Amino acid sequence: MAPQGNKNQLFLGLFIHSTSLGELQYLHNTAICVEKSGKIVAVEQKCDQKKAEDTIYPKLGWKADDVVVTTTKDGQFFFPGFIDTHIHAPQYPNVGIFGKSTLLDWLNTYTFPMEASLSSLPKARRVYTRCVRRALAHGTTTATYYATIHVPSTNLLADLCLSMGQRAFIGRVCMDAMGPDYYLDESAAQSLIATQQTIDHIHKIDPGYTLVSPILTPRFAPSCSRKAMTSLGKLHEKTGIPIQTHISENVDELKLVKDTFPEFPHYTGVYDAHGLLGTKTILAHAIHLSDEEADLIAKRGAGVSHCPCSNSALTSGEARVRWLLDKGIGVGLGTDVSGGYSSSVLEAARQAALVSNHLVMPKKGNEYNETNGNKTIQKAKGTERARLSVEEVLHLATRGGASIVGLVDRIGGFEVGMEWDAQLIGLGLVDETPEEDDTLDRGNVDIFGWEKWEERVAKWVFNGDDRNVRKVWVRGRLVHERI
Repeated sequence: MAPQGNKNQLFLGLFIHSTSLGELQYLHNTAICVEKSGKIVAVEQKCDQKKAEDTIYPKLGWKADDVVVTTTKDGQFFFPGFIDTHIHAPQYPNVGIFGKSTLLDWLNTYTFPMEASLSSLPKARRVYTRCVRRALAHGTTTATYYATIHVPSTNLLADLCLSMGQRAFIGRVCMDAMGPDYYLDESAAQSLIATQQTIDHIHKIDPGYTLVSPILTPRFAPSCSRKAMTSLGKLHEKTGIPIQTHISENVDELKLVKDTFPEFPHYTGVYDAHGLLGTKTILAHAIHLSDEEADLIAKRGAGVSHCPCSNSALTSGEARVRWLLDKGIGVGLGTDVSGGYSSSVLEAARQAALVSNHLVMPKKGNEYNETNGNKTIQKAKGTERARLSVEEVLHLATRGGASIVGLVDRIGGFEVGMEWDAQLIGLGLVDETPEEDDTLDRGNVDIFGWEKWEERVAKWVFNGDDRNVRKVWVRGRLVHERI
């Protein structure tokens, strides 16, 4: 999708964004001005196009014929772009394929063979192109990608994200200790050299990391030698490049970590001891953390990528998001393709809400009775606050994700000074004669007109999909449009 002719842009209509956890702001009849660089320079409520041209343009030095105008229609609204804080690009062909395996078996049966095969650049181009396009179609404007151990195909993923306009963190996977013989780094030293080659490539194609950034990617502790993790920790200390890895996803994984690193008190301690736990660390899953581990993560300022679709699909467990938030840990959402069955962050948001409901449901030996009028309701002890609202999961999908990828001052909302990473969402308005528009594909969200906007957003969260994503912009550039 081509840029907007390097013009300033005016967006008019309804804007919805999260202002804090649990709070959505609805900006009706609002104008947002975005300069050529993609930065928001004005937000004016109760403003139409004429008022913008008469009062805002002169202040900005804009001329009307140098402005592209986009206006919402009935049932449409602008929403910040989604931020996928954990996705494996080479696993995209395997979405929905789990067999009967859990995490460790699934890696050997499906994941490692697929990733190894992407040493072929033509195959990698085919897979990565489709993966990025699909993510953009779902409204994902920022993605933190795991690639493979191969430098050329990892660099190709960076090239594709840059050319297609998606904001991305690209990680060459480091694994020199555990994995099949056909898919391992030769040594810790070679792993570091290969990682540096990808960093150098990304620095060459995007010197300021304005759109594409490298990210250090030790796959998970058991797959990396102590020497490899130490080297990555020192590289992070030297360069400030962010880190992504997995933690506490599966109970068998916990035993593997304990057996592999018996000298450390817990899984989190392994990363901490090697300099891999800090304010720029993204930890995926974090399902089975102890209180001691969560406190350490909070102290170090690391963030968690919550991946509810994958956690359920691989029967890994239920992450306690409210507990993490109460500990002071930043949380975003991840699709975890292909442990997750969809590259839609909206799907991750709805599943985050549903999984949180399961934490509230009483379990044998962990219930109590509460009387409400004449009714006695059975609840689970100590979990009443676990439930996540629609407003909260949308916060995780935007501002929460922006926080843990270190871009909270640039993306995730609609304030002056932030960059225009946004989606135009369109909901299906049902006509008074619905039989006449049955041929139109307006998506799975039916709006009859009497719903409050809060109710419309809830319907979108629980019923929406990529058909509702009409347009997507990253840094002001139109990168996806549904005709």
